[in-house]
Formats: sequence, structure tokens, C-alpha cells
Amino acid sequence: MNTAIFKVLIVLTSHDQLGDTGLKTGFWSEEFAAPYYALTEGGAEVTLASPLGGRPPLDPKSELPEFQTEATKRFDADEALQEKLSHTLKLSDVNEEDYDAVFYPGGHGPLWDLTNDKNSIALIEAFYRKGKPVAAVCHAPGVLRFVKNEDGSPLVKGKQVTGFANTEEEAVQLTNIVPYLVEDELKKLGGIYSKTEDWHSYVLQDEHLITGQNPGSSIAVAQKLIELLNSKK
Repeated sequence: MNTAIFKVLIVLTSHDQLGDTGLKTGFWSEEFAAPYYALTEGGAEVTLASPLGGRPPLDPKSELPEFQTEATKRFDADEALQEKLSHTLKLSDVNEEDYDAVFYPGGHGPLWDLTNDKNSIALIEAFYRKGKPVAAVCHAPGVLRFVKNEDGSPLVKGKQVTGFANTEEEAVQLTNIVPYLVEDELKKLGGIYSKTEDWHSYVLQDEHLITGQNPGSSIAVAQKLIELLNSKK
């Protein structure tokens, strides 16, 4: 591969508890693996970070046979990437100036930690105010919940956004477990929320904010991010 043209930060959750159910959660395999490979093959050098650093928890449900894709199989067999994943940077040690864009994979984990993480919030605000792309897929648009514009208004206010739909949360039977519903929250913040059919790929870009609805949107979000980075060259 050619020398990296862009530097992209991927921020993963460190949270592994699904509310008080006793079940495990974390990041969703497909939503990390597919964008990671799309970004690296699109000319990006990718750095991984998480609130606690070290290895972020993988949602065990995302490893079930019915959720496997070419990207997840490649990820499972990729020793170099597994090693890299074991040594994510601590979010508090990350500086926006070192990167051209930031990408947030979903899974339910981010709803608990990254949504409320002061370092994550400050990082997204810094990226966005410098005109750098911010991308998030599935549950990860929830990380925008407390992110503000310079005038103090919600970042998503008046912007075209998407994220995990209420009907999709109902389908996985976690509506009453999650701390908030991504669709409802984006609407409450003044985001112009839209969606397509459940589980179908759907991606929106508004200025330099890119959001995807569900796991099936993960590659398309990464591709849109590469397009946006290329347009800024």
C-alpha cells in the first residue's frame, strides 16, 4: 500500500456491561472491522483509542455466526490488528491536532461511556470546529449527545443525522435496557433525523458530520469519510 495520505483516529468504547442485565456489551465487530479495512485501503493511517486504553471489550453477540461478514472474518484472523487492538491509546492522551478525522464505531457500549466522556466530547468539538470530519455509525451517533457548537447549541441541531432506529432497538429487545434511544435523542437535540428500512445501509453527510444508521451502514460511512478527506486534499 502507498504511504498513508490521511491520519484517522478510531475511538472505541471501554464499557462492557449491558445495563444491569448481567450481560456483556462493548463495540460491534462489523462496525469496527469493515471501516478499519476500508479506511486503511483508502489511504488512511489508523490510530485506535478508548477511554481506558488497552483492549476495548468486544460485544460477544457480534461474534455470533449470523453477524459474520468478510470483514469480521478477516479481523478475527488478523493477528497484527488484534495486537494493535490490545494497545489502544487512552483518550486523555490523544490530541486532535495529530489527526485529519475521527471515526466512532457503535455497539451498545458507547451509550454508557463515550456519550458522557469529557475527553471524547472535547475531542469531537475540536475536530468539528477545525473543519475536520467526524463520523459515527449505529449507536455511536449517541456520542454527539453532549457535544456543543461554539455558541453552546447542540452540534446536531439543524443537521441531517441518522443513527440506530427505535424500531431496530425494539427488534433486539433492548429498548428498556439502554440509557437512552439514539433516534429519540438526536431528535430531541434538534437534529433532522431520518432513516431507511431496518438493517439497510443508510448514511447522511451534513457539512463534515457523517452518520450511519446501523451495522449495515458501516462500510458506506467509511467510504463517505474517505471521499470527504479526498475532497479536502
